[in-house]
Amino acid sequence: MSIGIGMISYWHVHAVDYTKQVQEHDDTVIVAVWDEDPKRGKKTAESLKVPFFESLDDMLAQEDMDAVIVNAPTHLHRDIMVAAANAGKHIFTEKVIAPTLKEVNEVTAEVDRSQVKLTVSLPRVNDGYTLTIQDVLNQGLLGKVTYVRVRLSHDGATADWLPNHFFNMEQCLGGALIDLGCHPMYLTKFFLGQEITGVSANFGYVTGKEVEDNAVATLFTDSGAIGVVEAGFVNSHSPFTIEVHGTEGTLLYGTPEDKLLIRTNRVADQSNAWTEMRMHKNRESALHQWVNHIQNNTFAVENVQLAVELTRLVEMANRSAKEGRVIRLNELSS
Repeated sequence: MSIGIGMISYWHVHAVDYTKQVQEHDDTVIVAVWDEDPKRGKKTAESLKVPFFESLDDMLAQEDMDAVIVNAPTHLHRDIMVAAANAGKHIFTEKVIAPTLKEVNEVTAEVDRSQVKLTVSLPRVNDGYTLTIQDVLNQGLLGKVTYVRVRLSHDGATADWLPNHFFNMEQCLGGALIDLGCHPMYLTKFFLGQEITGVSANFGYVTGKEVEDNAVATLFTDSGAIGVVEAGFVNSHSPFTIEVHGTEGTLLYGTPEDKLLIRTNRVADQSNAWTEMRMHKNRESALHQWVNHIQNNTFAVENVQLAVELTRLVEMANRSAKEGRVIRLNELSS
């Protein structure tokens, strides 16, 4: 039996990708569209040959719709997901769940009450380089992790290919960090494997837009390990880069080729030269995992935990850049 899915907005650039994934999956079908922009929503619904709903509540009341995919503006996420969970619809959402920890907790509380399946798109957790790096860390080949740096940047603002609404502060509640920077943020947290107790961030406005187009955040831990998150919309030919450093070794990815290199004192023939590692294959996509959770009545516990932590760190970074100081974990309102 197919899972009927309602598409909630085509605001985000990845909405088209998720549409394609749903269409290609044997067990899912798009049955409805709602969009805060009715013109865009009607056009998309017509192309998909499904109904367009002017009212989100009316769409959520449809009995043939089991789940929703949320690609709405960030400032609408909390209200949309609370409504969807209250209607008993499973939820797949583009990151972030919501812009603040308080709003995320309101979403997850309703999800828990309704027992719907929530999964957040954190795609790079499922990539082969991440799975391989996690294996390396689990084996202790780098010793104690002391420094992690992850960079992801493109020229979407300077080459003018990002949609204009990606620079709208009201809708996005941020720029390069809350959008592109989410990926290096959750990866840095993932590789550090420790609680982040403080965040310091600096934002740049190269193109003079109302949201930042250049960003760096430093994550602090009680152990002394440091994480550095870098993101931007103003850089050409900037490779996606990962560095993980420890007391017994270092691991590099994307410097600049898509290769994973390691030097470690824990392996005799890998201490004097860089060794290229064979990477694992990618794991199935987050959307496919979500469908499996719906079918098997399981929950994406680790995914949601990491997504909640992502919002916490982004909120701390945004406050730090605004207030010009380190924001401590205990300062956030939950």
